[in-house]
Amino acid sequence: MIELKTEIPGPKSRELMAERVKHVARGPFHITPVFLREAKGALLEDVDGNRLIDFAAGIGVVNVGHAENSLVESVIDQSKKFLHASFNVTPYESYVRLAEKLNAATPGQFAKKSFFANSGAEAVENAIKIARTFTKRQGVICFEHAFHGRTYLAMALTHKEKPYKEGFGPFPTEVYSVLVENFEENIEAQVPPSNVAAVIVEPVMGEGGFIPIPALTLGLLRKFCDQNGIVLIADEIQTGFGRTGTLFACEQLGLIPDLLLSAKGLGGGMPISAVTGRAEIMDAPVEGGIGGTFGGNPVACAAALAVFDLFRDGSLLAHARTLGDRLRERLLQWKEKFPAIKDVRGLGPMQAIELQSADSAKKITRYALEHGVVVMTAGTYGNVVRFLFPLSIESSLLDEGLDVIESGLWLISSFS
Repeated sequence: MIELKTEIPGPKSRELMAERVKHVARGPFHITPVFLREAKGALLEDVDGNRLIDFAAGIGVVNVGHAENSLVESVIDQSKKFLHASFNVTPYESYVRLAEKLNAATPGQFAKKSFFANSGAEAVENAIKIARTFTKRQGVICFEHAFHGRTYLAMALTHKEKPYKEGFGPFPTEVYSVLVENFEENIEAQVPPSNVAAVIVEPVMGEGGFIPIPALTLGLLRKFCDQNGIVLIADEIQTGFGRTGTLFACEQLGLIPDLLLSAKGLGGGMPISAVTGRAEIMDAPVEGGIGGTFGGNPVACAAALAVFDLFRDGSLLAHARTLGDRLRERLLQWKEKFPAIKDVRGLGPMQAIELQSADSAKKITRYALEHGVVVMTAGTYGNVVRFLFPLSIESSLLDEGLDVIESGLWLISSFS
């Protein structure tokens, strides 16, 4: 439960922030000004001894909870054997076993292969490389409100200008952003489908504001790609590993992509990402065409294998779905009570509230932090509050955190 010993941020956090400003580049942002000392399950303890409830999960990474015992043990065990070898130099079994598990777990009854990198953006970039090599085409289609990362091609695929793209142009060409609605007309107005290598889509747009893509639309997109020889890429970097109540969101939405991207929850806190897909597409690049020094690091592979074990019996997913139902019921009640809430949306436990303004969203997150809950905003216009708690959170902690946010909603409503 929440335990506050100082104001938030406390004196030690403030001291460290002054040091951060002195020594660290301005660019990296912070959702909170609180410095972490320890985390376990869905609870955070800061350097001042304050205990907070985590509704951010490291931006949707620690789906299985902070410092989950079996995951930590796997990391320690592998660390004692070897920390790094580079799969490109001396391969190791855990890389192969993890690829095997991903190939079996992702949607689609066809031969698949996987490749590992370090971050979601790297997975995006490599998926586009693979699709372009396979199709021998250049064009890439993305969607408005999408977010695909911070490297150059990933930035070109990302809709939101500030802060992700501001001042960093020019960006790679042959990237076309379209509306989800009437996507076929939007595409054909910009580029001949015969020149399109790939369409990349988030089943639920994450940074864009937790916007689910309707199953019907995804079905039409699948048909369009099939008719035009286009590789369909599902970016499940944020939605994967239980975030929507199934291992992958595509399972609920009936989508079978050609390539599926995972990261974040895959490693449970260790940096690893993956491209998984049709074997003939994955094998398109020449040997040595994809790879990297650290991709599929052995410690990260060990962590990811432990994550798979935690999802194996289905109990964590069942708990996640229960949490999702509980959360959505509460959010819909809020929508009836508070005019500041324009919309409630999401899939499973991946839910959000859209507020009337970005200012309201900032006030809510600030109030929540000051009262012991870490929660994040999202959305192209910054007016969405998103819920990304660890999927292992106890129902009592979920309710306690929601009570805090509801108090904040009452407060901003009284001044509106």
